[in-house]
Amino acid sequence: MKLTLEIWRQAGPTQKGAFETVQVPDAVSQMSILELLDHVNNRLIEENKDPFMFASDCREGICGTCGITVDGRPHGIGKNTPACQQRLVGYNDGDVIKLEPMRSAAYPVIKDMVVDRSALDRVMQKGGYVSIDAGTAPDADTLHLNHETAELALDHAACIGCGACVAACPNGAAHLFTGAKLVHLSLMPLGKEERGKRARNMVDEMETNFGHCSLYGECADVCPAGVPLTAVAAITKERARAAFRGKDD
Repeated sequence: MKLTLEIWRQAGPTQKGAFETVQVPDAVSQMSILELLDHVNNRLIEENKDPFMFASDCREGICGTCGITVDGRPHGIGKNTPACQQRLVGYNDGDVIKLEPMRSAAYPVIKDMVVDRSALDRVMQKGGYVSIDAGTAPDADTLHLNHETAELALDHAACIGCGACVAACPNGAAHLFTGAKLVHLSLMPLGKEERGKRARNMVDEMETNFGHCSLYGECADVCPAGVPLTAVAAITKERARAAFRGKDD
């Protein structure tokens, strides 16, 4: 299968970037987007040319590292699928594919398609932890959690922090990411002591770095973990709860 790739080149954060056209005469439909880039880079290295930089790790849809934008959509054309799992089966001979970094003011480009997503890490640092007593681990039976609550918490804990929700949002909002973390931690028996503090600090940090939410829904549409759009409601709920209970909670 012959493909024409338009791949973003940018030497560094302060340099101007541009698309570079690359012809791939021997693409295979079973290739993932990342394997296609590997294929291109192998040829460039053999020709003593600079390969395209992009991030990846597990390539199993778990780590969230592989975020790139494919044809204007974070991760690719497949719904709720990370870039490492996006295959070329939906493309035809002669198609043009545009590959670029995730676009957001909160994601400065490091090089080519690698971006700095540490703004998400800073949100987690403000409240993504729980307080436990040091010493012997408590007996599991002392922490009561029914099956439905556990499943709901796991649905939101599935967020892999890839940042696609921010790139997909017209406003660059991180409400789906932050809301998923707040829902998950608020449902668990551990961490109740800092629930209010967590909500205030995480939401404040989110609003410092990201845009406001207008409930467009693009975030949930591209989320590889399938985090529901209802997670966004946790931002208002948890912040209002924290304001009502005061600074001691």
